[in-house]
Amino acid sequence: MPSPVPDKPGLLIRDPFQFSDATLIIPAALVESLAYFDGAHGSLDLREYLVRLTGELDVGGLVQHLIETLSGAGFLEDENFFRRKAEAERGFANASVRAPVHAGSAYPEDPLELTSTLREYMTGAAPAATGKARAIAAPHVSPFGGADAYRAAYASLVPDDADRTFVILGTSHYGEPDRFGLTRKAFMTPYGETTTDLSLVDELARAAGAGALMEDYCHAVEHSIEFQVVFLQHRFGPRVRVVPILCGPFSRGMESGARPEDDEAVRRTIGALGEIAAREGDRLLWVLGVDMAHMGRRYGDAFHATAGRGEMEAVAERDRARIQSIERGDALGFWEQVRENQDDLKWCGAAPIYTFLRALPDVRGTLLHYQQWNIDPESVVSFAGLRFHP
Repeated sequence: MPSPVPDKPGLLIRDPFQFSDATLIIPAALVESLAYFDGAHGSLDLREYLVRLTGELDVGGLVQHLIETLSGAGFLEDENFFRRKAEAERGFANASVRAPVHAGSAYPEDPLELTSTLREYMTGAAPAATGKARAIAAPHVSPFGGADAYRAAYASLVPDDADRTFVILGTSHYGEPDRFGLTRKAFMTPYGETTTDLSLVDELARAAGAGALMEDYCHAVEHSIEFQVVFLQHRFGPRVRVVPILCGPFSRGMESGARPEDDEAVRRTIGALGEIAAREGDRLLWVLGVDMAHMGRRYGDAFHATAGRGEMEAVAERDRARIQSIERGDALGFWEQVRENQDDLKWCGAAPIYTFLRALPDVRGTLLHYQQWNIDPESVVSFAGLRFHP
């Protein structure tokens, strides 16, 4: 992303997988040189470019500095990177719990401070609806940015829901397309450890086959499920029973018109979820950790986005049209809207939502709160709180 440091303009580079904990700022004049680290160019090509850029013939030191800096940080596809990757994946696979990687940044790591913060977020919530919910949808944006939508979704639950198992469908921002990520690990947060329903996780893994990756490393860094776990623990206590499932983006059919389940692995996984939903019924409560549109400079658009103004007014209309399809339980209609312009709204929650609507075709939804938030001065994320019922 563009450097946020005023006196250090350029390109900020970091690794969301956390194979590397380094953050680099590439000076603006050298940003174009990164294009030469593509596996097709050699060091002579890079040297020739830097000679043209600097007007100096002796650029060997600069070439070596670039290579050593990028490699040392783990940002080149070389031995150092693969060593870091293998160590990180092995470390997660061997860990006894899934660590709270976003505590202390997205939410407080002190349990008392966390409780105080979430109580503040939940203040003013409307009374819970009557009857049992089959599901809720909440944002996965940082809680301080989406507090109103989180409140709307989680306030719609009732105390008796504490005894249910929460199947959490989260967006996998880093996972393989058309695949699902599973883990048998309990989630640790400042509140304590969850309880994972291992029988359901194992059943889904067997039925999904190649459609699901067990102990998917993406769980180690992903926030879309972690934030839901924190809110569920705040409502119902640390030992809530969960089934954490990451949904990779659906790439199939974005241009051709095919449905996601035309991929056999996706079809098997959604089918297995549907069978579990039909058999378990109200013993399960489904939680969707989803954001919607991502607009503005941060996300590759040419315009500066401001929540609720200008281009974002038209985005709100299109968001609401998709939400109406979700409320109707119209999975195919929703997917057709996502496919429009190859999802130029960049809904990162499309895969969990579609998965849910196909696995539970009998549900209908109610929009509780729609919201847009400036994640930075030039970029906006939209999201909502919804409640689903039979």
